[in-house]
Amino acid sequence: MIRKAMVEDVGSIHKILGYFAAKGLLLPRPLSELYEHLRDFFVLEDNSRNHRIVGVCALGICWDKLAEIRSLAVIEKHQGKKFGSQLVDACLQEARSLGLSQVFVLTYLEDFFSRLGFELVEKATLPHKVWADCLKCPKFPDCDESAMILKL
Repeated sequence: MIRKAMVEDVGSIHKILGYFAAKGLLLPRPLSELYEHLRDFFVLEDNSRNHRIVGVCALGICWDKLAEIRSLAVIEKHQGKKFGSQLVDACLQEARSLGLSQVFVLTYLEDFFSRLGFELVEKATLPHKVWADCLKCPKFPDCDESAMILKL
């Protein structure tokens, strides 16, 4: 089940993102940032009795008509079951409901996002406001992620 994140989910979100950040696959997010941006997040619960959080994804609004898909992560045991696509779709539905016209992602998973309709773009075409998070990245300024965009 995919739903909007709640305060009680922050610990699980932090743990999942920390795991993938340690592998260099996404940016680490401090707890304070997760609380501050909690409304951006969707979570995926497994169907166990505990309703454990097994996936996360956020939609961050960047600029007029532009948002970013960020912090997409599904624990390995649950990968390959289309849960990542479902999390991204939840974000895209929210983007549409907010009247946004474009959503971008910085990613290592070009094939995954391409299947969802995203197209490669030059990073330089994205507004400068987008680069605020990049300054925190240990790979800055030598980013090896691809920029992709979807027009809604």
